[in-house]
Amino acid sequence: MPVANVAIPLEHAAKLVDPKAYACDDLHNTYTWLRANNPLGIAEVEGFDPFWVVTRHRDLMDISKDNTLFPYGSQPSTFMNREGADFSRKFMEDPMVLSLIQMDPPVHLKHRLLTQPWFMPANIKKREEQIRAIARKAVERLLAMNGDGDFVAGVSLNYPLEIIMNILGVPEEDFPFMLSITQEIFGPLDPDTQAMLKDMSSDQISEIQRSVVGEVVKYFEKLTAARRENPTDDLASVLVNAEIDGKPIGANALNGYYLITATAGHDTTSSSTSTAMWALATQAGLLQRVQADPALIPALIDEAIRWASPVKTFMRSAAQDVELGGRQLRAGDWLMLCYASANRDETVFEDPFTFNIDRSPNKHLAFGYGPHLCLGQHLAKMEMRILLEELLPKLKSVQLNGEAKLSESFFVNGLKTLPIQFELN
Repeated sequence: MPVANVAIPLEHAAKLVDPKAYACDDLHNTYTWLRANNPLGIAEVEGFDPFWVVTRHRDLMDISKDNTLFPYGSQPSTFMNREGADFSRKFMEDPMVLSLIQMDPPVHLKHRLLTQPWFMPANIKKREEQIRAIARKAVERLLAMNGDGDFVAGVSLNYPLEIIMNILGVPEEDFPFMLSITQEIFGPLDPDTQAMLKDMSSDQISEIQRSVVGEVVKYFEKLTAARRENPTDDLASVLVNAEIDGKPIGANALNGYYLITATAGHDTTSSSTSTAMWALATQAGLLQRVQADPALIPALIDEAIRWASPVKTFMRSAAQDVELGGRQLRAGDWLMLCYASANRDETVFEDPFTFNIDRSPNKHLAFGYGPHLCLGQHLAKMEMRILLEELLPKLKSVQLNGEAKLSESFFVNGLKTLPIQFELN
C-alpha cells in the first residue's frame, strides 16, 4: 500500500478516472492541485488497477525520452478500468493489430524508421496542393452554412479525415465507412458504451472488439493486395512493400500502421483545428491580428495544439525499480502521462491558462516527446496552416453562437460541438 504522502486523495483520483471530468474545468482543477501538492502520486480507485499520475512537464519528459526504462511493457498503453485492462492483456496475447505505441525497443525503432522519412517536411510538402484542394472544399462547406453552424460537424471533423484517407490511398467513397469504423474502435472509451459493457464478460468484450477490428483488417487486406501489385505514391504503398531485416513486416504491424494513421491522424488534428477556430471566435482582436499578419498562423496553431492537448493521457510501465521525482517506482508499475497537465505547468508556461500566440518558445508536449514523438506532427501543422490560409481572408468576423462542448474521454478528447456565427468579407 502507498504511504500517505504518495497516495492521491480520492476526490482528485476519482476525477482522473471519470470521463466527464475531461469535458470541463474539473480536470484542470485537479491537475493544478496535483502539480502543486503531489506531482507524482499513486491513484487508487475502486474498479481500476493502481497507477502513478505524472503531471509535471519535466517528469513527463524524463519518462518519455527513455523507451527502455519506461516501455509499453505488458500493461495497456491507454487507460482503462480493470475489466478493460484484463481484456486488453488477453487481446494482446494474439494481437490482430500491433501499433507503434505498443512497441518497445528494438522493434519500435525498426518499424518507425519505415515511414519516418515519408512524414518529414520535405516529403509532405509535395502534397501541399492536394491538401489545399481539400481545404478549399472544407471552406466551401463553411461558407454554405450562410453565417452560422457547427464548425466541428461542418469542417473540422471531416477535413483531416479526408486528408489522411487520401494519404493512405483510401478511395473517397469509403471515407464514411472509415470514419464510422474508427469511431467504433474507440467506442469502449465512451461512457455510454462503458455502461453497456459493465454486465459483459471480458471474453464477450474481446469478441466484440475483435469483430470490429476484423472489419478494418478485412478492408485493408484489399488495399494491401492492390498496392503490392500496383504501387503508387501513397503511404499504403510504402507500408506494404516495406521490409525489416530483409523480410516484409508482419500482418499485425501492418494493420497497426493502417489503424494508427487513420485514427491518430484524424481525431487529434480535428480537435486542434476546432480549438484554433474557438480562439478566433473568443479572443478579442485575434482574427484581425492574424489576418493582418499571416506569418502569425504557425504561432496560432502551436498555441491551439497546446491548449487542446488532444491526447490527454498515455500509459507506460516501469521496466525496473527506479527513483523518479523523489518517488520510488517498482518494476511493473503503471504510469499515466498527463499531457494536458504538462502543457499547463506553471514552471514552463507563463500564465498557462491564457491563450497566447506570443509564447516563444512554446514547449508543449502535445505531440509527445522522445522515441514516441508523433510521426504526423508536421503533417498536422501543415493541414491546419493551409486551412487557415484559405479561410481567414474570407472572414469579416466570427463569434460563438452557443455552447462549445468537449467530448468525454480520458484518452483522446476535444471539441465535439463548436457553434459559430460569422460574417464574410
